[in-house]
Amino acid sequence: MLKLPERNRIYQNHHFDSTRWDYFEPQSTDIIVATSYKAGTTWTQAIVAHLLFQDGNFPAPPAEMSPWLDMRIMPLEVILNRLKAQNHRRFIKTHLPLDGMIYLPHFKYRYIARDTRDVFMSLWNHYTGMKEEIFALMNGLPGRVGEELPYPPENIHTFWQNWITRGGFAWENDGWPYWSHLSNVQSWWNFRHLPNIQLFHYSDMLENTEREIRRMAEFLEIEVPEDTWLRIVKAVSFNEMKREGEKYAPGGGHFWKGGAQTFLHKGSNGRWRDVLSEPELLLYDQACQRALTPDCREWLENGGRIM
Repeated sequence: MLKLPERNRIYQNHHFDSTRWDYFEPQSTDIIVATSYKAGTTWTQAIVAHLLFQDGNFPAPPAEMSPWLDMRIMPLEVILNRLKAQNHRRFIKTHLPLDGMIYLPHFKYRYIARDTRDVFMSLWNHYTGMKEEIFALMNGLPGRVGEELPYPPENIHTFWQNWITRGGFAWENDGWPYWSHLSNVQSWWNFRHLPNIQLFHYSDMLENTEREIRRMAEFLEIEVPEDTWLRIVKAVSFNEMKREGEKYAPGGGHFWKGGAQTFLHKGSNGRWRDVLSEPELLLYDQACQRALTPDCREWLENGGRIM
């Protein structure tokens, strides 16, 4: 008998609240798009939108069609009512670890992972690009549990020191002031054997976008005519998505200085090599040893087919 995930932790902080899922009314065809953060969430939402609406005519921007349900900023009632009103197949975003997420065997869970060091570089851009009013909203919104989200430090190395050595929650060892990327990935990796959970890697998506989208379509049981693939692959390329950034960025990009162009920054890997020192990479190694199994770490760093 397959071991199934158990929802045995509550995740509540300045950004999200896992208990919001208690009020969600599931449908049998629901798709869950999950990542820790900065690992291809928006990209994957765009891909699903183009698979569902293959002519590219969306009823709403993908980030609106596919709400981040556990995010505290948008009133829960608004999100639930929007989802209830949707006539198309629904796809919902989450940044929760699997031990804080509802599990239903008829859902399709797509988890996207990315090398920890690349996530960090993207998160630094995201964090330092946030407008002051977003900090005020997150920290001042009633119901926040835990400490405020602090403003980013001036130095990227200070951020790395905190992020890779301090836990965002009492049971985590990294991720502060957000939440653990490493523990998040491991929680999903542990259940990669389940037929309704499929893991994808950002590097694989960069290396062969069409192959990975075809794999996604097969997993989601969505048929795509052969003459449609070229248009979909082009539409979800980084350059095309950045060109239409307001369509794809959450909130049209209004939460960030510089708008959608800040949110959709570079979409590349390996920038950490020119930033992180050997002692800083030693901290990374120690964090991985604490949080990851060896097979999970190998895949997280390199991607590739999961055996």
